[in-house]
Amino acid sequence: GGKLIKPMELIIGDRATFMAGGKKIPVREIAINAAREWIRQNLRFVDPDVHVRYRTVLAPGSEELTDIFLRPGEVHGANDTSALIGYYPLSPTEEVVLGLERYLNSKVFKEKYPETGEDIKVMGLRTGEHLDLTVAMPLISAFVKSEDTYFRIKEIALQAIRKFLRRYRSFRDSTVNLNTLDQKGRGLGGIYLTLLGTSAEGADSGQVGRGNRVNGLISVNRPMGTEAAAGKNPVSHVGKIYNLLAHKTAEKICKQIDGIQEVYVLLLSRIGSPINEPHMATAQVLLRKGVRLKDVVPDVTAIIEKELSAISGFCDRLARGTYPVC
Repeated sequence: GGKLIKPMELIIGDRATFMAGGKKIPVREIAINAAREWIRQNLRFVDPDVHVRYRTVLAPGSEELTDIFLRPGEVHGANDTSALIGYYPLSPTEEVVLGLERYLNSKVFKEKYPETGEDIKVMGLRTGEHLDLTVAMPLISAFVKSEDTYFRIKEIALQAIRKFLRRYRSFRDSTVNLNTLDQKGRGLGGIYLTLLGTSAEGADSGQVGRGNRVNGLISVNRPMGTEAAAGKNPVSHVGKIYNLLAHKTAEKICKQIDGIQEVYVLLLSRIGSPINEPHMATAQVLLRKGVRLKDVVPDVTAIIEKELSAISGFCDRLARGTYPVC
């Protein structure tokens, strides 16, 4: 059991458009309602009307930045100078880490193990053919009557994780450690227990840009772009557009061109230039044995050019939520 003494606080900031076509836009209401709906759909035990307090610090952008939307042309100019990168495919370690987190937060898992919370972190370390996983997953206090109950549920969850991992064949063996700060005999000080399923209730703060990248991972051994994608407009903010586009383009190159084993796509914008005309667009490819670079360059170039020429449609799909941002 337990109760939340003080609501969590969600601060929504940055720029927004408050007037368009002579009509006022209820920006504050839109932002708060969107946040409430996301919480309602993704955090089972959090009541967005009771457990969260909202603070909006949104404001109009500068005259020059907002003028981007008034300038002629079918495609808007970039509102920033940014470098973004995407890659494909995921490594075996990335596949396991992403797959496990999605499984632990899936409807199927939560229905079978309702005692588990949503605030889950999975860290993977590959050493040769061995994979070591560290998982943090809170338990819900309403289901835990004692310390013994906690460790019994934890062991059941750990066995479920090990069973799930058997579907992956890329490693000789693997080890899994769950909630490694736990220590028997220390009561509440030795267990990862939450009221609502998220460590945010205990003042564990977060912010846009510190979390998962657009492919759902934080891969520290991969090149990363300079921008977060969430919370940005999908028509001129290259921090969002190029982030997604680089990954989607890399995937198409790898799947559509024979002989390419891995690819990185790099996009660089220059503020004011049309978003379909990046200052730089290039690909780094890892070729399969016997394949020559000159044989794939024309096809790689063609795919990049095609994706950029169709960027208006891509932005429209991005605005409609077709592509997840994390």
